[in-house]
Amino acid sequence: MKIVTKIENLENHKNYIYFLKLIDDFLQKKGYQKIDLPVLSPALIPESYLEVFEAEFRYLDKREKLYLTPSPELFLKRLLIEGVDKCYYLGKSFRNSDLPSSLHSFEFTMLEFYKLGASYMEIAEEVLEMLRYISFRMFNKREFYYKNKKVVLRRWEFFSVSQAFHRFAGISNDELFDKNKFIKKAKDKGYNVENSSYEAVWSQIYVQEIEPKLGIRGFPTLIYDYPKEFAALAKLNPDGKTAQRFEFYINGIELGDCYTELTDWKEQEKRFLKEVNKKKKLGKINHPIDKGFIKALEYGLPPCAGIAIGVERLAIVFLGLESIDKLKVIDITL
Repeated sequence: MKIVTKIENLENHKNYIYFLKLIDDFLQKKGYQKIDLPVLSPALIPESYLEVFEAEFRYLDKREKLYLTPSPELFLKRLLIEGVDKCYYLGKSFRNSDLPSSLHSFEFTMLEFYKLGASYMEIAEEVLEMLRYISFRMFNKREFYYKNKKVVLRRWEFFSVSQAFHRFAGISNDELFDKNKFIKKAKDKGYNVENSSYEAVWSQIYVQEIEPKLGIRGFPTLIYDYPKEFAALAKLNPDGKTAQRFEFYINGIELGDCYTELTDWKEQEKRFLKEVNKKKKLGKINHPIDKGFIKALEYGLPPCAGIAIGVERLAIVFLGLESIDKLKVIDITL
């Protein structure tokens, strides 16, 4: 590992700092309270799709395991329960064992904001308003260019997950929600399905055939209503198959992930236990479950929705850069 100084990125970095300021300005004008949060916690929400960083606090004979937070969610929802109706965090989050790329680093900047009484589609409209605000402040218009393609922020392009799989991968609604039919369809399409779960094969097809088609027709794409297997913290739709979750994309790049939040503590506890079992099977770090989070839900989380946005990714799209490394003047290289 080495620490690299990249002074040639200083101008990009200045623009990035201004970009962060615009996010703060917009959310505070909308009445959101900015919250400074810990990045080390003794317990976390179990999420089998990611790995965490483990650390240790030492003082004399005292030893305590701590974990870098992959998301500020476990803290922000406590504030919602206490009656803070709009809040956000703009700061560092950490995820281990992900392959570094032009769009991801193990240490990254997360914007996460929540609003009481809102649904996921209400948050979608607020996000679009924020994108327009940033664009207007940066370019004096509500559109910009990324990789020589115009991105117009007048509206979302909407696809349900079911519509996207049908249009871009030729997989019907019936096949999408029947695990046996889905695996057979994937095998017929040439995917290696041996010893693979429904979730793993689904993710392969999503990455290969769906993501590259999102946000490429002049508008940002909002893709919504994911199978319940891919939304452990989201409220289910009445169909019982899908959850109230969306992601949004520009030029095939995933930028944000939103839920109408699950408020049923018993259902949340059940899903947590499933995630713990998945983590064990995958051999991931067995950190303590944030039981206080369940207790807080039991006390009562009002209806609400929230979104997590990868800020560096969003910044390079607005600034027309190829890689998040171009934002950094000090970089840790593995």
